[in-house]
Amino acid sequence: MLDENEKQAENAKEIEAEVVKDDAKKVEQQDTSEEAIVDETSEIIEETVIEETVIEEAKKVEVSEDEKVDETTEAIDAIEKSVAESAEKEEDKEEDSSVDYTSLSLEELVSELHKTLSNNPPQKVKSQVDAIKNAFNKQFGTLIAEKKAVFLAEGGDSIDFQFSSPIKTEYNKLLSEHKKQRDAYYGDLEKQLKENLEKRLVVIENLKNLIQDADTATMYKDFKVLQDAWRAIGPVSKTRYNDTWKTYHHHVERFYDLLHLSNDFRDLDFKHNLEEKLKIIEKAEALAEDADVNLAFKELQDLHKVWKEDIGPVSQEMREEVWQKFSAATKKIHDKRHDHFREMRSKYQEIIDVKLAVVAEINAFDTSGNKTHNDWQKSIKDIEVLRQKYFNAGKLPYAKSEEVWQQFKGATKKFNSAKNVFYKQEKGDQQDNLKNKIALIELAESLRESEDWELATNTMKKVQADWKKIGHVPRKFSDDIWKRFKAACNHYFDRYHQEKNAVSKEQQDIVDSKKEFLESLKQELEPTKDIVLGAINKWKELGRLPRNVRHLEDKFNKQIDRMLDGLSLDKKEVSMLKFTNTVDSLAADNDVRKLDSEQMFVRKKIDEVVREIQQLENNLGFFSNAKADNPLVLNVRNQVNAFKEDLTIWKEKLSYLKKLDY
Repeated sequence: MLDENEKQAENAKEIEAEVVKDDAKKVEQQDTSEEAIVDETSEIIEETVIEETVIEEAKKVEVSEDEKVDETTEAIDAIEKSVAESAEKEEDKEEDSSVDYTSLSLEELVSELHKTLSNNPPQKVKSQVDAIKNAFNKQFGTLIAEKKAVFLAEGGDSIDFQFSSPIKTEYNKLLSEHKKQRDAYYGDLEKQLKENLEKRLVVIENLKNLIQDADTATMYKDFKVLQDAWRAIGPVSKTRYNDTWKTYHHHVERFYDLLHLSNDFRDLDFKHNLEEKLKIIEKAEALAEDADVNLAFKELQDLHKVWKEDIGPVSQEMREEVWQKFSAATKKIHDKRHDHFREMRSKYQEIIDVKLAVVAEINAFDTSGNKTHNDWQKSIKDIEVLRQKYFNAGKLPYAKSEEVWQQFKGATKKFNSAKNVFYKQEKGDQQDNLKNKIALIELAESLRESEDWELATNTMKKVQADWKKIGHVPRKFSDDIWKRFKAACNHYFDRYHQEKNAVSKEQQDIVDSKKEFLESLKQELEPTKDIVLGAINKWKELGRLPRNVRHLEDKFNKQIDRMLDGLSLDKKEVSMLKFTNTVDSLAADNDVRKLDSEQMFVRKKIDEVVREIQQLENNLGFFSNAKADNPLVLNVRNQVNAFKEDLTIWKEKLSYLKKLDY
């Protein structure tokens, strides 16, 4: 393997006329081919461990350590290094993203992350994902700091502070899934690169055997098969690319030099390859005149890849000539690019100075006098002029641009923050919302001391509902108007509940009677169905309990449940007696909310039981060939029957609820 400094000199030795099969003598014959020169001028990493086959063949094209690297070889080396790297990474080019993630909310960032990960392969979204992560972590960190400050202000201890967010959970889930996909991709890629290397080594070995056997009747056809196989193999690791290619082309030229008995085939191939290489040279010479040096360099890489991968050798007498032409065009593009960047480096400080001057202007921009929309529109145009001046100053490499860019972002953020404060305050709908909420506050405050309970209560409930329908108000008014509204509502409803909970003498008699009756039920140790039904009717006859002692209803229901559990009644009858007792007490109190809740609960249970029955019956379908007395089948059928009994009870409960008039 060649060291980076051991490159082939521009003027190589003359190709010897005869080619022999002995690999040891083949080194000197191969030194002058354009493919050998390409390989010997490419950057090869010394630490790479090459299979014995590659090492053996690489030694055949080594040149003397005393040969000096010239400028042309350096230009070729830069190109070949780029080709080797791009051969491995050709599928990893990322899509450009023009989204300004810093302006998005947390929800929008998670949505953007989901869209980015869903619509792109995992290896092509690194820059977008990193930008989203930076924006999200900064916003979420600010949110946590605000929540913690509120927690501490309310008397909490810092060690007890906890904060969780569904949006953060979803964000973490998306990133976790992306990491799994990305790791899987690169694991598969590494495996594929290794497999491709093994395939290339097999082709090289087969090519050596083909040359060794030298069967003139089939060797040309077999060579074409190997050539197609080589071209069909995907990329290999950049550290192995040049070594394997060098060895392969070493034997390709050996083959053509040995193809004496099929000169027509060989000459036809040489002619075709020469035509294709001359076309590439023309393209390279045209690129040398292109003003865009970066684009020219990129396209030159593609030309070198085609030269190496897709086109075979030319005749010995033309090899040096066409290669020197291609090398000259390559050197011209390389030198032009080198001069461009050398010139740019001399201008970097000048560009930095211009950009920092623009940053200083933006930082010093005074917005304190902006009082109207027109004032701000004029300022926005002035800032846009400065922004364009910043971008037009020129480009900088990342190492030099990042610090300047962060200063620029900070300056524009300062301006945008002031602008956003103004426009948030100027939103007309927020001003209208403020007026509407103040009107509701005044109405609520007028009812604070009202004793027309029915009218005032209905009005206050409507006021609360209307408040919820009104949107946001300017931030500086939000806390104050909420405190006023909450105080008015709480004052009225505290008075209302106090009035409702007041117990008259008649109501107190009902409470005492029901407490006494409850004690008597506790002594009933051997109840019958008639006793239970009589107790339920007796409880109703005693009268309706005041709101503040409704807990007695729960105690009564527990006693009824206890007595029913001791009866020899079937499951359905006991369940319905318990249910009707509870529901009837709710209906007597006209507790609509609890009755609605009870009906929703019953409907939910019906749906759950139906799903269970469907699942079990579906499971039975898997035992179609089992015997009827199979224990597993019998168990499933018993479960189905039990669920069907439950379903009948739940449906009867729902029917009972529907008949109630509430």
